[in-house]
Amino acid sequence: MGMFIVIALCSLVISLGFLVAFLWSAKNGQYDDSYSPPNRILFDETKTIN
Repeated sequence: MGMFIVIALCSLVISLGFLVAFLWSAKNGQYDDSYSPPNRILFDETKTIN
């Protein structure tokens, strides 16, 4: 039973670490797309139906 608690705490710490890393990267603009909007007009988006 003690090993289960240790494993649960370790997984909780790791998951909280990933959550903090994700929130930090989202706050600092890591996921902002500055390439696609200016170039979107250059590509044809029509789809053909077969």
